[in-house]
Amino acid sequence: MSDNANIKHTTDADFDKDTSQGAIIVDFWAEWCTPCRMIAPVLDEIATELDGKLKIVKLNVDENPATPPKFGVQGIPTLIMFKDGKLVDRIVGAMPKATLVQMIEKHL
Repeated sequence: MSDNANIKHTTDADFDKDTSQGAIIVDFWAEWCTPCRMIAPVLDEIATELDGKLKIVKLNVDENPATPPKFGVQGIPTLIMFKDGKLVDRIVGAMPKATLVQMIEKHL
């Protein structure tokens, strides 16, 4: 779990509200997922660097089983980019920071 104030943890109940405005990356993750833990520090850095331009939201797939199937999440980590509530991009698996930043900047 991140202690970064720029990262919000959401639930099935709050997902639509938490992804409705602005540019948002949702990290679909689980505690037991090693690649999820590998990208967590990268997401912390991006959340700080792009504060005010991008919001990062994390959804634990074990604790929130209703939302992942709505977006076809079959493997984790899955990072989905939303812009004003609409899905605009996705990356599945751990990737280098530069790859993630490149995807994000296309949509800012």
